[in-house]
Amino acid sequence: DIGDIIRGKDLYLDHEPGKQHLEERLERIFANIQDNNTELKNIPLPKVREYWWALNRDQVWKAITCGATMNDISFKNIGNGNTILWNEKCGHGDYNLLTNLDYVPQYLR
Repeated sequence: DIGDIIRGKDLYLDHEPGKQHLEERLERIFANIQDNNTELKNIPLPKVREYWWALNRDQVWKAITCGATMNDISFKNIGNGNTILWNEKCGHGDYNLLTNLDYVPQYLR
């Protein structure tokens, strides 16, 4: 998912054409963020990516969902074979973001 891609943890990076190019671009973007922020200069780049995602994931989620139409819905598996439907626009109405699975290993999702 997008969180794995941003944080550099996408398991499928080597399996799809173009993903390596995306990873190289992201590395340049985050190196630029690091270079322009004195507080981040001595932090390893993977940690900068984690830091950025932790600070901005809610805004990314809002940006994604604000473009959704009223016919677009998402679902979330809540365990025991149950799912809930989620159709709030702009990330409002449910502050438990669907990106809350960021730290569950990708192969388990």
